Amino acid sequence: MEITTQEFFHDLKQDLMAGAEANSAFQLAEFMNVVANELTETGFIEGFEFCHYRAQRGVRVDGYWFTDDGNLDLFIADFDSRTELATLTQTNVLTIFKRLANFLEASKEKELHRGLEETSPEYGLARDIADRNSQIRQARFLLFSERTLSERLQALEDDSVAGVPISYHVWDVSRLHRQQSSRGHKEALDLDLVDMFGDGVSCLRAHFGRDAYPSYLIVIPGEILSRLYDKYGSRLLEQNVRTFLQARGKVNKGIRTTILAEPGMFFAYNNGITATAQEVETRTTDSGLQITRILDLQIVNGGQTTASLFHTARRDNASLEQVFVQMKLSVVDSEDSEQVVPRISEYANTQNRVNAADFFSNHPFHRRMEEFSRRIWAPAQQGAQRETKWFYERARGQYADAQSKLTRAGRRRFKAEYPRLQMFTKTDLAKFENVWEDHPKWVNLGAQKNFARFANRIGKEWVKSRESFNELYFRRAIARGIMFRRTERLVSSQSWYNGGYRANIVAYAIAAISEICKQRNQEVDFMSIWNTQMLNPSLIDALTASSLFANEYITQPPPGVANITEWCKKDACWQRIQAQVKQLESKLTQAFWDDLVSLEEHKEEARNAKKTQKIDDGIALQQQVFDVPVKDWTLILEQGMKKKILTPKEVGILRIAQQIPARIPSEKQSAVLIEVLEKARAEGISIANA
Repeated sequence: MEITTQEFFHDLKQDLMAGAEANSAFQLAEFMNVVANELTETGFIEGFEFCHYRAQRGVRVDGYWFTDDGNLDLFIADFDSRTELATLTQTNVLTIFKRLANFLEASKEKELHRGLEETSPEYGLARDIADRNSQIRQARFLLFSERTLSERLQALEDDSVAGVPISYHVWDVSRLHRQQSSRGHKEALDLDLVDMFGDGVSCLRAHFGRDAYPSYLIVIPGEILSRLYDKYGSRLLEQNVRTFLQARGKVNKGIRTTILAEPGMFFAYNNGITATAQEVETRTTDSGLQITRILDLQIVNGGQTTASLFHTARRDNASLEQVFVQMKLSVVDSEDSEQVVPRISEYANTQNRVNAADFFSNHPFHRRMEEFSRRIWAPAQQGAQRETKWFYERARGQYADAQSKLTRAGRRRFKAEYPRLQMFTKTDLAKFENVWEDHPKWVNLGAQKNFARFANRIGKEWVKSRESFNELYFRRAIARGIMFRRTERLVSSQSWYNGGYRANIVAYAIAAISEICKQRNQEVDFMSIWNTQMLNPSLIDALTASSLFANEYITQPPPGVANITEWCKKDACWQRIQAQVKQLESKLTQAFWDDLVSLEEHKEEARNAKKTQKIDDGIALQQQVFDVPVKDWTLILEQGMKKKILTPKEVGILRIAQQIPARIPSEKQSAVLIEVLEKARAEGISIANA
């Protein structure tokens, strides 16, 4: 049963109160972070730093993010802990955005930072805006509101503030509800090419037969592609591809050279781009077929080509008049996109190849974590009467979608089994793991860059040893999540905490504890955390000391560094903390050292868990083989021999599969059979039930 906007509003209020209490945060901060996390996950924004500043003279800001493209996102809240859903009028919107405009203008032209406390987040932001000044090419103003936007407000025209082009974006409760009700898909771009560029784009229809997806071959002008990227940025790039490109996002030198020296040869030299859309509209003209509208254009492969066109045109003042790019556009229904789009990306030949099919949400690592989260009960916390589970949201919107068709009573039961505060996403998991296993700067660089780093590492480790990702890994990840979230609450409750840089302090505090453990060949007892679903007192004391230690070092950056948040993203920040970690070590209690486990004990646990997972994987492979009808194995054997694609070993194992259940293939034989099954599909052997 679909919930109404009114019900969504009340659920949101309850979640905010619970989240604020759990995170020791004000509801305003919780509200901004909840909405920002939603938009980061769906790719509408790259990241978010909370920065609340309000002055009597109509100046306000609640957050910011400097994007990879050199642009600035400024955020402001319309939040007053309202108990009933109210209407956000056009007058309200204009008044709120005016406060944000005043902040940008005062920062850029009136040296606002000179009157602010130098260790405050608002000082760092205002100072950065002043220092970057002419480098800020454009800005987006984003309003997050707990009210519902009046239908009378249809659009806000782009404007400029202090010489900076501004676009306006309102995310009210109704829009958030629509976003979360669309089965986790981001809000689709609706591109009217005729309205935007004065004409459609010529194309050739490339789909034939009843079962083919609608497809088109397009020669798209480089100028159009560049302007689309200028307007929509990373929203054009399919999310998982985008995260990798952000991590590698330098302009391709070959592309730049071709644009500058031989623009007329770009079409010949470049591999082109592969894209998908939910819908397209076409028209027939005297010169042939044209695409006039594209709904949810997503560049699956060729993001580097797109970004390089834009950056070369802007930085080198290069003309794109002679530049044309070939585009293969497939129209894929939104319900099929999770299966089809990863395959398109995996098989397309691109200049900037992305590993492991870009670590899409249907990668087996994520599916395994999801399976664990639906099956493994977490021990009841002290005083609790029942066990619960941690819900891993492998794909956007799964948590909400799992409840959408339930009755009120069903939703209550669901939340009792999967409490809202025990839901975690792919980017949450990346944060929990990277702050311990990798470099804390990645967590400070934002959810998408941090996930890209995590995905690259886990993708390689999965290929090397998928058995490492077992039930022990899952329980340890949850323990690290408990530690991360508990440290957030610890920081917020400290007398020395002034309300800024919590995310940075948390990342470096945990990383410092990890560094100390590694130096002593010891490890935190994560299984104890899992078994109790809480931290023991000695670890809480250690994290409290480490938080103060991290705060002291990050809030005293070297001369010339104004924005502490940006300083926390540098290698030098972590190197400085590492060099002084002995100071922290001397402040830790004997109880903390006594509660650690030896690294060898931890490794022995991991070895045993790998063995168990290997057995489980073998059983799962045998089950997959049993699920394929014997007649299909016979078909594969006959057709495979006819096509001469089978090795003698594969023929022998297929003959065993023909005798199921009289003969049962071993685990190793089952692994071969699954590979043969994929080979058969790739060769076009039709297996209806496999």
